[in-house]
Amino acid sequence: MKRRSFLVCLTLSPLYGNELLLDNNKYLTRDEFSTLIKLNNRLKKIKRYVGFANFNLLSYEDALFYARNYIKIGSFSKKEIDLMEQLFYEDPNKYGFHGSTTCVNINNKISLKHVKKIPHTGHYLFDSKPLNDYKSLKKDVGNNLILTSGVRNVIKQLSLYVDKIYRTNGNMTKASLSIAPPAYSYHTISDFDVGKKGLGYKNFTNDFAQTREFEKMVNLDYIGMRYDKNNKDGVRYEPWHVEVI
Repeated sequence: MKRRSFLVCLTLSPLYGNELLLDNNKYLTRDEFSTLIKLNNRLKKIKRYVGFANFNLLSYEDALFYARNYIKIGSFSKKEIDLMEQLFYEDPNKYGFHGSTTCVNINNKISLKHVKKIPHTGHYLFDSKPLNDYKSLKKDVGNNLILTSGVRNVIKQLSLYVDKIYRTNGNMTKASLSIAPPAYSYHTISDFDVGKKGLGYKNFTNDFAQTREFEKMVNLDYIGMRYDKNNKDGVRYEPWHVEVI
């Protein structure tokens, strides 16, 4: 390939199609990415309207309702709905994600009767073993341990996934390495994330693995680490992610 032609390929967006890629990553098409930008903005408007905590439990049907009935949000377009359904129902193995399905219904409902809101966090935990595990962690690890993410229904997980795809410029492979697709998140059924007070964003990096809190956690037998190094699901190392066992 001539140098000029090579440079033209480098400057072309990968969103034009996989045939122009110089790597093995999978990307959204240009049209899909354009729709994703609009979808990302609309989901953020819904979160602002219903509030951070409520957004964690919001169902797909409720999200459609709010968008349809509140002019400041605006109805989802057919393309946006199609993309949401695509991201939920497609097989992410083609992107390198090999986790198990945790939710088969895009309109999954989570009842307030089955969750407990954790004060000063904006997050919920299922009022069963997840909540008991968190209480035990606070006792065994210490009060510097905090809940950084709990229950996430489909819309919340979808919004995180969509935003990650946006931030990776449509790179589905890279996005799926960082955030589980909406039908594959264990936050929808059990797991939760923890961190250390004062660590801020570093709670979602490998820095958390260097804390005294993490050192104590790995010696406990009533929880597990869902995404350890070189895990079979193809997900990045997440020392902050607590597996409910």
